[in-house]
Amino acid sequence: MAKVAFIGLGVMGFPMAGHLAKAGHSVTVFNRTMARAQAWAGQHRGDVAATPADAASGADIVFSCVGRDGDLREIALGKDGAFAAMGRGTVFVDHTTTSADIARELAGMASAKGFGFVDAPVSGGQAGAENGQLTIMCGGAADAYAKAEPVMAAYAKRMRLLGEAGAGQLTKMVNQICIAGLVQALSEGIAFAQRAGLEVEAVIDVISKGAAQSWQMENRWKTMAAGKFDFGFAVEWMRKDLGICLDEARRNGARLPVTALVDRFYAEVQEKGGARLDTSSLITRLAAS
Repeated sequence: MAKVAFIGLGVMGFPMAGHLAKAGHSVTVFNRTMARAQAWAGQHRGDVAATPADAASGADIVFSCVGRDGDLREIALGKDGAFAAMGRGTVFVDHTTTSADIARELAGMASAKGFGFVDAPVSGGQAGAENGQLTIMCGGAADAYAKAEPVMAAYAKRMRLLGEAGAGQLTKMVNQICIAGLVQALSEGIAFAQRAGLEVEAVIDVISKGAAQSWQMENRWKTMAAGKFDFGFAVEWMRKDLGICLDEARRNGARLPVTALVDRFYAEVQEKGGARLDTSSLITRLAAS
């Protein structure tokens, strides 16, 4: 069992840290909203730290799951940041979806200080975090990943080291690019079926057993058809992720015409007050009146 810190107790981090505690690891948590950290401690065995540095002090592995590049930089390098308290041979594992640039930057700084860094964004959403069934895409040195892998197993169904620092974030970009196209296609398919007067449930029952099947179809068609969008990953966070994808594509020369188009569609949903709706709300642009 490891002594670990978990920084960031949002809808993903809260249950992920909980799985670590249930697995028997010694867990210290930090969250900017202290009440959230105290609520976590009320449900799980573990300690609450006043700062990221306090949480990281003495930890074998420090996990983070925050919002954006700037949030990660703050909890790692800012006043009372975790990096200042980490010892040689320890590992910092970041589950935030960020740019590959900051992953490489922090990996270099960690190496200079004698500890490891793994960029490890996740897929599976809130349900995956709560059920301990996340997929984790990792970048970093093999020895750092080897230390983190058995601990991450507390909340993962699949994880893999995909290359050097930044590779995990680049793979998460591929994940989000694929999801964007799938959700748009599913939105158009359901809207078309409704306009055509078909029974959507019967249609999905048939096509979901063939080549059109996807996780999005299996898990979102029913709520999409019913106009319910309070499940899963929020539009504002998907736009953040797609912005990272498009920025990276501009640097590496990849062409992402569909991703750019879907990002504009999400912008429309956001402008109409849908920032906190889940990503399947894309269908609201097409829904039958």
